[in-house]
Amino acid sequence: MDIEFVRSRFIKHFDGTTGSVYASPGRINLIGEHTDYNGGFVFPGAVDKGMIAEIKPNGKDKVCAYSIDLKDYVEFGLNEEDAPKASWARYIFGVCREMIKRGVDVKGFNTAFAGDVPLGAGMSSSAALESTYAFALNDLFGDNKIDKFELAKVGQATEHNYCGVKCGIMDQFASVFGKEGSLIRLDCRSLEYQYFPFKPEGYRLVLVDSVVKHELASSAYNKRRQSCENVVAAIKKTHPEVEFLRDCNMEMLNAVKGEVSEEDYMRAEYVIEEIQRVLDVCDALEKGDYETVGQKMYETHHGMSKLYEVSCEELDFLNDIAFDCGVTGSRVMGGGFGGCTINLVKNELYETFITTAKERFKEKFGRSPKVYDVVISDGSRKLC
Repeated sequence: MDIEFVRSRFIKHFDGTTGSVYASPGRINLIGEHTDYNGGFVFPGAVDKGMIAEIKPNGKDKVCAYSIDLKDYVEFGLNEEDAPKASWARYIFGVCREMIKRGVDVKGFNTAFAGDVPLGAGMSSSAALESTYAFALNDLFGDNKIDKFELAKVGQATEHNYCGVKCGIMDQFASVFGKEGSLIRLDCRSLEYQYFPFKPEGYRLVLVDSVVKHELASSAYNKRRQSCENVVAAIKKTHPEVEFLRDCNMEMLNAVKGEVSEEDYMRAEYVIEEIQRVLDVCDALEKGDYETVGQKMYETHHGMSKLYEVSCEELDFLNDIAFDCGVTGSRVMGGGFGGCTINLVKNELYETFITTAKERFKEKFGRSPKVYDVVISDGSRKLC
């Protein structure tokens, strides 16, 4: 994303002067899917694609915002009743309101923003947008600076209270806390976190986007969450200390096999194994063992496809192609039912893999997948 491009649009749409420029990244999650609401670990990292916004206080009591990508201009006040109708503007409005609730004296400002996070690819463009404005407003108007954790919570609260999405904290956390060359293991129960080195020399990280999103995602998500809670309730009868599947092991699960449905058992088996896989990947990264990382990614895909049943034909097909091409690791990334696979690919296999994936996918499904190379990068920051 080009600062000069954003600046040129800001100058054109406002008074010809310039403000301050801020950026926040989108994110990937290397491993740890459907573990967050089970009290487990996730393992995200910020990427080199994100949002850039230029912002300048305007001395008024309203925000004048221009979306460069949508070519859309909106003005809104800073009181609760001033919520704009445009969905993209509600993100900015929500951040303003959440910062005000936390004691930041937000005033009116002019802003223009643009992004290069691919929409619908599971890289959290909305979190990047929220984090950009939370970081910027804290810098511009925050006398008592809010810490980074609270900035991530501002983004999450914006989704909950102004955009109708009951998301977890991972996306905003990764966007704010991102660090070049490192992934972040976040404990979703305690919110403790630790950086782990991710410098895969000789490998590339690439997303292959199936360009499909199946509609049953939200209802299926709720059903799987219920399955996990059913198993926890059964185990809790003999292990009252258990709160989440994170507290369980396979021995506990097998002890209640006759008390839960086959479906619930499968869902819990996947989650218990996935929580352990995140820890195994962390250990492997500390040793620079990317082959084990890749093996665990394939295990995750198999679990999401066969046990949690949140994959789809297109994603399984892309995963099979990766395996056939000798790709080190591949799995569905995100909640499932569409979106991307994330792939850890040796440099010398990259061209063959991408060419094969595009050709075979188009032959089978009649369209080409999109390909995004990603590099692990820094989190929210001021550019100038």
